[in-house]
Amino acid sequence: MSDSTANLSDILARIGAARKKAVKPAPSTTLIAVTKTHDVGAIRPVLDAGHRVFGENRVQEAMGKWTALRKVYADIELHLIGPLQSNKTREAVETFDAIHSLDRPKLAHALKAELAKTAKPLTLFIQVNTGEEPQKAGVMPQDILTFVRLCRDELGLPVRGLMCIPPNGENPAPHFALLQKLAQENGLPLLSMGMSGDFESAIKFGATHVRIGSAIFGERSVQGS
Repeated sequence: MSDSTANLSDILARIGAARKKAVKPAPSTTLIAVTKTHDVGAIRPVLDAGHRVFGENRVQEAMGKWTALRKVYADIELHLIGPLQSNKTREAVETFDAIHSLDRPKLAHALKAELAKTAKPLTLFIQVNTGEEPQKAGVMPQDILTFVRLCRDELGLPVRGLMCIPPNGENPAPHFALLQKLAQENGLPLLSMGMSGDFESAIKFGATHVRIGSAIFGERSVQGS
């Protein structure tokens, strides 16, 4: 067993244990194995172990790796967890099964235009800037109701959840609690929250998707090396 497959087994066990400890966990918690900057050779052992849900940060990087892998592993489910430029919308819709970073009206309209051209199912998450950090993407918490109405109700986009990345160095629990509250208020069943260092806390607050990279694959390679 490779290090990555042993790590995968450990993370899945920890997810199961955290769900048992949670007072009211989500009906299920999906592990998104984050493969950004990791090459095909690093990914294959995890695929061969049976895992099929993966996350990438960049559209072009994902296209370069996963187009070929999908010819071998047809049931892969790919999530875009990084920022999406409006001019990459077509490629993103073609490549991914879920996008976690819907965060502005321009992108919402671009996604609407692309989805009108295809029957492909897509799951969308709105990224929330729970820490209200000026340098970080995401909709401010006080603007979520208005943005959900635009995306889901006016444009008819398949918005099903919220996503957040808590500020570095802060206790993530209040941010997970806030995201849970906002999702409940807006009738959204999915919560993308929790990474390698805090996913067990996220599960306590109802995470349906946790995004874990380094705890499975090790520290990321330098991009382009």
